Amino acid sequence: MDPITSAVPRLSPQPWVEWGVAQITLEGETVCGDRYLVQPFDGGVLTAVVDGIGHGVEAAAAAQVAVANLGAHPYEPVITLLQRCHEALRPTRGAAVSLASFNTMYGTMTWLGVGNVEGVLMRADKNATPAQESIMLFAGLAGHQIPSLRAVVTPVRPGDLLIFFTDGVRMEFLSELIPAQPPQQIADHICAKHSKGTDDALVLVSRYLGGPR
Repeated sequence: MDPITSAVPRLSPQPWVEWGVAQITLEGETVCGDRYLVQPFDGGVLTAVVDGIGHGVEAAAAAQVAVANLGAHPYEPVITLLQRCHEALRPTRGAAVSLASFNTMYGTMTWLGVGNVEGVLMRADKNATPAQESIMLFAGLAGHQIPSLRAVVTPVRPGDLLIFFTDGVRMEFLSELIPAQPPQQIADHICAKHSKGTDDALVLVSRYLGGPR
């Protein structure tokens, strides 16, 4: 298993989201087929994780096509964005795509996914019900076949934690207590402890900080 690659912990240009990412490239491969995006726009932030099918150069190329497409239109509705990805990925082997768009004016997050990139929202308020919410995933593969889509809109509050992770990461960490650490440390811990070692692995952790005051 190759060493974990971490991004430099950072804030978006507008301090609305604090985030960190960690990934592991499958042993024997030179590039990772899992990619991510954190793209601020006027009034919000788009976050996404893309898992190119398989691994290696072709998987990475597919994932990069999706990330570039998402980054060019971060302000658009998430269903539109996923449909754009679907069309852009047709010449590739395809990818699983999950994305969430934070609206800082209304304090909401809109999210959905196609394929098997999992997402979970963990509430900072320990009395919140439910304490965790999972992304709505649709069967299919962007670039090949996707069903009719619908997105879920959920309120978010400062401190809420969004975790996206690819299928190279075991889900067992969801039953553990997530420490109140910076997102980069959380991502590093999950990736190091729970990566399967049989595929690329990526964990993106975003903490919502709230909109302009």
